[in-house]
Amino acid sequence: MKIVIIGAGFAGLKLARSLNNKPGFDILLIDKFNYHQFQPLFYQVATSALDPSNISFPLRKAFHKSKNVRIRLATVDSIDTNSKLVHTDMGHFDYDILVVATGADTNWFGNQQLIENAFPMKSTVEALQLRHRLLQNFEDALIATDHKEIDRLLTIVIVGGGPTGVELSGAIAEMRRYTLPCDYPELDFKKMKIYLLEGTAKTLGVMSEKSSAKSRKYLEALGVTVVTNTLLKGYDGKIATLNNGETIDTATVIWAAGVKGNVPKGINPALVVRGNRINVDRFNKIPGSNDVYVLGDVAYMETPNYPNGHPQVANVAINQAKNLANNLRRMEMQSNSKTLEEFEYRDKGVMATVGRNLAVVDIPKPKLHVGGFIAWLIWMGLHLVLILGVKNRLVVFINWIYNYITYDQSLRLIFKEFYRPKKEGEKNFGKDTERTALKAQPVG
Repeated sequence: MKIVIIGAGFAGLKLARSLNNKPGFDILLIDKFNYHQFQPLFYQVATSALDPSNISFPLRKAFHKSKNVRIRLATVDSIDTNSKLVHTDMGHFDYDILVVATGADTNWFGNQQLIENAFPMKSTVEALQLRHRLLQNFEDALIATDHKEIDRLLTIVIVGGGPTGVELSGAIAEMRRYTLPCDYPELDFKKMKIYLLEGTAKTLGVMSEKSSAKSRKYLEALGVTVVTNTLLKGYDGKIATLNNGETIDTATVIWAAGVKGNVPKGINPALVVRGNRINVDRFNKIPGSNDVYVLGDVAYMETPNYPNGHPQVANVAINQAKNLANNLRRMEMQSNSKTLEEFEYRDKGVMATVGRNLAVVDIPKPKLHVGGFIAWLIWMGLHLVLILGVKNRLVVFINWIYNYITYDQSLRLIFKEFYRPKKEGEKNFGKDTERTALKAQPVG
């Protein structure tokens, strides 16, 4: 059975590893990066707490002893379900079974002004770009002479009160409290403002009322201004305009207010539903197809327990991949679809961290809410288990212990990218395109 998997996120990688060295399978894993990214800790890369290599793992290393998994570094242009082909920028690949696990990307809701000026955080490169902007703003504030400009450079607006926005707000607030005054004694960080904007009535909307209330309490104790029932209408690079007409002068707007599925070209548009996700049945199969499956954030599956689809979290993606791997093995061995098992997600809990000794955890069975230091330990333990690679787990743990003891992050580095002048007749290998895509911001 020739299986092509598009995407090496939590779902795609788990499926490939579940079928690794299993007889009867030939696996091709396609991704535009040669590494797996641990997205829940992007915010720690952006705030200088972790190095990007700590939360990334080379895909080829994960399959050193594999006899049936191949990897191709490519960008998928489209898929042809009639000819059973995947078209990429490096050629075409045929399949018996296609698995789409392309995940989700930033949802800008069509706001071109935000696309051009705000900072997303859905990849390692974007986290590094944000880190550079945050640190460079403080350097620029040192030499600024206009007080209004200094205030603008020291003002950060984070849009979206979900886990990403809450965790990022807390991390920046702790930098302001413990680290930045030591790095920049000339600046008055009492004037630094951190705003968290949320369009609904509470932060962490997917969690319990207790967790929501505690997260807001923790953030406000750290000095974050939490503004609910408020939307960001526009941002021109200097002024953020809210839907109530108010404005905030800021040099940095971070967008964490929504995601949308990455749907490859070739998927029937009639199958794409709310959130730009692909409708699938209880086996993660596209309706009307016998050979195309969709996993993870880009999959939309309605069940009695989840009539509006599953939450777009890592645990759902991992468990969908496990279930599909088991079903594919049954298909390969017996060719009897009656033995296949429908997917049912068993929620083991939701959690988010706000800062040092501050986190919230909701456990559905038994119904339990935990906050504070115990919740913070649970959050750290689970994330350490999920990180790929023993070395990465060890390095992350050491970094966390070091940060906890010293109240300091050790990776506040600004790397400036230098460009060698192109010789006459030399081919352009895409550097100019890359610079445009990154808004000409140096990345490190």
